[in-house]
Amino acid sequence: MSALAALFIIVLAFATATLSGVFGMAGGLVLMGGLALVLPVSAAFVTHGLLQLVANGWRAILHRKHVAWKIVGLYALGSLIAGTAISLIALTPSKPYLFLFMGLLPGLLWLPQDWIKLDAAKPPQALLSGILVTGVNLTAGVAGPLLDIFFVRTVLTRHVIVATKAATQVFAHLAKIIVYGGLMLRTHDGANMPPLWLFAVAIPLSMLGTAVGGRILDRMTDINFKRYTRLIVTAVGILYLVQAGQLFLSAQ
Repeated sequence: MSALAALFIIVLAFATATLSGVFGMAGGLVLMGGLALVLPVSAAFVTHGLLQLVANGWRAILHRKHVAWKIVGLYALGSLIAGTAISLIALTPSKPYLFLFMGLLPGLLWLPQDWIKLDAAKPPQALLSGILVTGVNLTAGVAGPLLDIFFVRTVLTRHVIVATKAATQVFAHLAKIIVYGGLMLRTHDGANMPPLWLFAVAIPLSMLGTAVGGRILDRMTDINFKRYTRLIVTAVGILYLVQAGQLFLSAQ
């Protein structure tokens, strides 16, 4: 790995952890796209999982008093089901399809709320969110916009939403590390992973970014939180669709 690529990943880890600390999901979407630009898909999945595991886990710890643990427990069970199923398929998307999937996901945020009957506060739907979100996370690399749909109709505050989503994503990223890390071990593809020293630098920066994002979140209103989340994620999705189009054209 070149020094420039390593520096890019380190800076990206801090910036996206800060973004996730504010909005709860936008950072993961940006991080996955950035990693896919400089790493093979499987290595990008594992690296994304490791960095986001730390960022989300630390965010859940920082906001632990706001976590809705009943939702998290049912989500974890759903993650186990989805992770087991996907591991049996062992499907790794190509880069064009990865960017296509990531680009399409933000469209879910624009569905009329009258169409959405999902609510993570309801036990069966908390379990369903674990299955669906982890399944999409393991195929598209990220699933923040889908997870957000399960919180759109809840009466939870922005702090509870961010804290609970962070705790649930710990299990989604664990599944990503186990599934794709296991695939890389079986195919002896570990040489494509970033060096260990990069993680030693990037992980503390992810934790710092999470804390910085939490400070920004405290100053934001619930209305602006939901408005900016949708706009930022949509802008990122459009960029990914453009990138997917370019990759498909170059492959012809």
